[in-house]
Amino acid sequence: MEQIVVTGAAGFIGSCMVKKLHDVGYKHIVGVDDFSVEEKFRNTVDKPYMEKIHRRDFFSWLDSDVANVECVIHLGARTDTTEENWELLNTLNLNYSQQVWNSCSLYEIPLIYASSAATYGKGKHGYTDSHDVIETKLKPLNLYGISKNEFDKWVLKQEKTPPFWVGLKFFNVYGPNEYHKKRMASVVYHSFNQINTDGVVKLFRSFRTHYRDGEQHRDFIYVKDVIDVIAFFLNTQTESGIYNVGTGQARTFIDLARAVFNAMNKEENIEFIDAPIEIKRKYQNFTQANMEKLRNLGYNKPFTSLEDGIYDYVTNYLLKNKNY
Repeated sequence: MEQIVVTGAAGFIGSCMVKKLHDVGYKHIVGVDDFSVEEKFRNTVDKPYMEKIHRRDFFSWLDSDVANVECVIHLGARTDTTEENWELLNTLNLNYSQQVWNSCSLYEIPLIYASSAATYGKGKHGYTDSHDVIETKLKPLNLYGISKNEFDKWVLKQEKTPPFWVGLKFFNVYGPNEYHKKRMASVVYHSFNQINTDGVVKLFRSFRTHYRDGEQHRDFIYVKDVIDVIAFFLNTQTESGIYNVGTGQARTFIDLARAVFNAMNKEENIEFIDAPIEIKRKYQNFTQANMEKLRNLGYNKPFTSLEDGIYDYVTNYLLKNKNY
C-alpha cells in the first residue's frame, strides 16, 4: 500500500494537508509530529485515517517501511519568527531537514518541503525564486528565516538528491487549524479575536515614511491554496527546484482588517499602536511573491482573493469554532 508521509502533521498547514490528501483519495497517510502537544490536539482528533509517528522515531520507521512510501511532504518546523535560540532552530529546521533530504535521496523518495518568504528579508533583491538569488543574495531578518535560507542553500549544493524534489517558499499563510499558534497565528485570526472581545482591530503604526499607518503590504495566501499547490507537485512531479507560493498580489493590513469586519458583519473600528522595538528591527513592510516560475510550470488555478479567503475562514471555521 502506497503511503504519503506528512511531517508537521499536527500543525497548521500539515493538518490541512492531511485532510486534503484524504479527500482526494489517499487511504494511508503517515503523520509525523510530536502528538503529545495538547494545543494541537484539535488538529488530529478527527483524522482517524492518519497513522501517527513521533518525529524522533520517523527515521527508524522509514528504514523499516521505505518500500511503501510514495512521497514525503516535509512541513514540520519551528516557525516562531521571534525565536532567539539558534541551537533549537538549527536542530529542528536545518539538521532535521537535512536528515529528511538524505533519507529521501538514499531511498529515492520524492520530497516536497516547506521553505518561507522570511528568507527574503527586506526584499532588497525582490521576491524572485531564482536559484542564483537564493544561493548568494538573500539576507533574512530573523533566525527563523536564516534557518530556512540555510537549508535552501544547502539543498542547491547537493549532488545526491531525491528523484524529484521541490522547496516551497510560503508567504503569509492564514486559515483554519492555526488555533494553537498563539502569537504566531495570522493577523486574520488575531483580528477576529480582537473584534469578538473588544470590537476593534489594532494594527501597527508605520515606522517607515513611505508607508502610511496600516498600509504596510504583505502577500497573504489562504491555506487551501497552499495545499492545492502542494497537491499539484505531488501529482505532476515535473521540474525540481524552489518555488514561491503566494498570490502574487500584495495587500494592506487595512484591507485585511476590513475584510474580517465584513465577514463578521461588524462595523469597522481600527486603531493603530506602536510596534515593539524587537519587531521594528526585523519587520517586513512589503512582500509580494513573483509567481512567474510556478505559472510557467503549468499551475493555472486562480488564487483565492483576500476577501473571499477571509470570508470562508471566518464564516465556516472561526465563527463555528470548527477545524478543517
